[in-house]
Amino acid sequence: MNIKQAIFAFALSEKVKSGLIWASQTIELSKGLPESDRQGADIIIKSIVNMIANEIHLARKMTKDSTWYDVEKHIDMAIVMINSMVVHEAGLHMTRALSHVTSIAQRSMTILKEEGLI
Repeated sequence: MNIKQAIFAFALSEKVKSGLIWASQTIELSKGLPESDRQGADIIIKSIVNMIANEIHLARKMTKDSTWYDVEKHIDMAIVMINSMVVHEAGLHMTRALSHVTSIAQRSMTILKEEGLI
């Protein structure tokens, strides 16, 4: 990973991590909603997760880092769970995606530190 890719990877990984955390928390909160409100919450969760998926795709294209494929696989599984109306199961896949994104962030931060950029 070169410096430019490390900068993109670090910035985008922080953005994606935030999105994953927010979406995971929203999934957990939706479990406590009355059934009549849960359908609307599921629609919002689906929209948020799709936006995160777009950011992951962008990150993979900009950084050319194959690790983003692993992140995409987990997000794709989360989307399958959401589309299958078992939204609460999506949280597990989002947690796995978060683990991969954290590794990408750590790796890119190490490169940027070695170069004295942060």
